[in-house]
Amino acid sequence: MSARSARPSPDSPVYPDGPASADSPASSRRRGLALGVLAAGMLMIILDGSIVAVAMPAIQDDLEFTPAGLSWVVNAYLIAFGSLLLLAGRLGDLIGRKRMFLAGTGVFTGASMLAGAATTPAVLIAARFLQGIGSAMAAAVSLGILVTLFTEPKERARAIAVFSFTGAAGASIGQVLGGVLTDALNWHWIFFINLPIGLATLALATAVLPGDRGVGLTAGADILGALLVTSGLMLGIYSVVRVEENGWISSYTLGYGALAAVLLIGFVARQATARTPLMPLRIFRSRSVSGANLVQILLVSALFAFNILIALYLQNVLEYSAARTGLAMLPAAAVIGAVSLGVAARLNARFGERNVLLAGLVLLIGALLLLSRLPADADYVTDVLPVMLLASGFGLALPALTTLGMSGAGEEDAGLASGLFNTTQQIGGALGVAVLSTLAASRTESLLAEGDSRAEALTGGYQLAFAVGAGLVVAAFAAALLVLRQPTAGSGHPATAAADGADGFGEAGAAEKPAAPANAV
Repeated sequence: MSARSARPSPDSPVYPDGPASADSPASSRRRGLALGVLAAGMLMIILDGSIVAVAMPAIQDDLEFTPAGLSWVVNAYLIAFGSLLLLAGRLGDLIGRKRMFLAGTGVFTGASMLAGAATTPAVLIAARFLQGIGSAMAAAVSLGILVTLFTEPKERARAIAVFSFTGAAGASIGQVLGGVLTDALNWHWIFFINLPIGLATLALATAVLPGDRGVGLTAGADILGALLVTSGLMLGIYSVVRVEENGWISSYTLGYGALAAVLLIGFVARQATARTPLMPLRIFRSRSVSGANLVQILLVSALFAFNILIALYLQNVLEYSAARTGLAMLPAAAVIGAVSLGVAARLNARFGERNVLLAGLVLLIGALLLLSRLPADADYVTDVLPVMLLASGFGLALPALTTLGMSGAGEEDAGLASGLFNTTQQIGGALGVAVLSTLAASRTESLLAEGDSRAEALTGGYQLAFAVGAGLVVAAFAAALLVLRQPTAGSGHPATAAADGADGFGEAGAAEKPAAPANAV
């Protein structure tokens, strides 16, 4: 090997002991520690998205939020997070993903301190917006770092299973932790808990994450494209989260929605002609990338019904305390963790990500259908616990979906694919919040008008939302079945096949072509 070929590319992970020893025991340990740092950072972000749900009544009472204003504790975070992911992912490719991860974690940690110290609604909402910015910066590049660290298929599958656990179980763990902290201390500690985690993550990330120079700012960041997609997503998410207040066909919703659509169409047109596009459209040639992101939007929309509405049902209908609600969700976190960390990687290697994803979606359909039949006087052991156990479907589905979502992206576009995957996650969350909460509230009002008791009316609203959630997962199953492809015989691990060009362009007979370069999309 010549000296030239041995020199790492700007995007290649750079270890202190040099790229030539990347497979040494010391380097393997370093990659393991790096995975732990990435998972801890993502867990902190996921926790913050769900830990607030159980504490909302306490926050409202303490800071005297109006009902409409209280929703912005969630919405401010969601809008900033979802709208900035693509830009953050591209900037990570340009200036280095490690730098972007460290900067995002720092912003998030500082904003958490501000949120915990908030004494007015305005300060808390501003802090939540800053948390969303930091989350976008860190989350957008996390998967990109992971897939460049772990290139061997089995090793990558195990790493993705660990990383996906934070997404699959993090929401349930957040509700457990939020309930305990709110009852044992006060709501301020749901934000202060991020400080030691964030500081430890920063210290370890500085030491163990591989340095990457990025391709340099001279490669271009497509400022016009960034403005179009950021403003379009921000307006679109804003209009969606305000649907519960304004209605689907109000001039407010339709006007902002139409403007958002125009901006996003302009962004796509810009990407087709820009010299250095923010999101090269070639990434959508991969059926794995396109299909996985479509499935994710549908699945995460339904995930809102499971993680948030069931917590509201336990508190508002069964009158559980915040701590008891969190503990009631603990079995879900336990089974998701056991499946995603214990068996998901082996099942993906043996049966393929597509088949494992389909199996996980079937379990989730069953869980949501059971929830759609919950009575107003449910017994936890017979009515709720079986649903928590079926949540193991998340432990199967999310690692497989994450692998498929990243499989068509080469090293040079890993940050872009990571940002895209996280963006569709937030779009799905925004849609779930708007659609399912609006349907539940509307159904509850109708039942109250008909003379039902408060508990029965609330239950009827939640049942409708759970049923619609089941329908969304059915649509996700159909999309996975029809769009995602089973790996060809002898192609090995699907991610490897995609990276080598067997699936990256979605063309029939691609397996017969010569292997594309490793960074092809």
